[in-house]
Amino acid sequence: MTARVGVITFPGTLDDRDTQRAVRTAGLTPVPLWHRDKDLRQVDAVILPGGFSYGDYLRAGAISRFSPVMESVIDQAKAGMPVLGICNGFQVLTETHLLPGAMLRNNHLHFICRDQKLRVENAETAWTRSYEQGQEINIPLKNIDGRYVADERVLDELEAEGRVVFRYQDLNPNGSLRDIAGICNAAGNVVGLMPHPEHAVEPLIGTGRTDGLGFFTSILKRLVSA
Repeated sequence: MTARVGVITFPGTLDDRDTQRAVRTAGLTPVPLWHRDKDLRQVDAVILPGGFSYGDYLRAGAISRFSPVMESVIDQAKAGMPVLGICNGFQVLTETHLLPGAMLRNNHLHFICRDQKLRVENAETAWTRSYEQGQEINIPLKNIDGRYVADERVLDELEAEGRVVFRYQDLNPNGSLRDIAGICNAAGNVVGLMPHPEHAVEPLIGTGRTDGLGFFTSILKRLVSA
């Protein structure tokens, strides 16, 4: 049976269908999940896609954190289920404290949409095994609340434990501390990043490259070998 990857839709989610397509392109079965349902429908992994959940009126991801589905996601993530948060999904993961730190308004106070070069700093997580450490990839970035911040103790801990998964290259687009574009939890099963790999899985869309496909083939390898 093909591995099943749940893709959660919150009110205001924009990229759920793109994410489902990316999952399917990698040879996995996407399973749509609605934010008000606690049942994860026996999926093997979960992705929280990008958008502006609930309009982010309070703070990016702050309201979505209390959606019923997140109770199940938190429990399963702590039990080892692979979870990926993309853009707004990354914001939700920090709000649930599955990942440390917080996301603030870009330092230039503008929405940005551009192709962004990243360096893979950790190729051992559940979502990055198809990459090489030090590899540079180029995938789209689009956000207004994308500035990753944490106190110095947390930043030092992330660095020491190899939990900085991606770092911005050439240009820091939003003022994220230490050029951090993505991080993981201590176990490596929960990963969050601001750029959008689901927009770079086919040569005709996004950057015109397939640099983002590795996220989805990585989880395929993880689930097949589990």
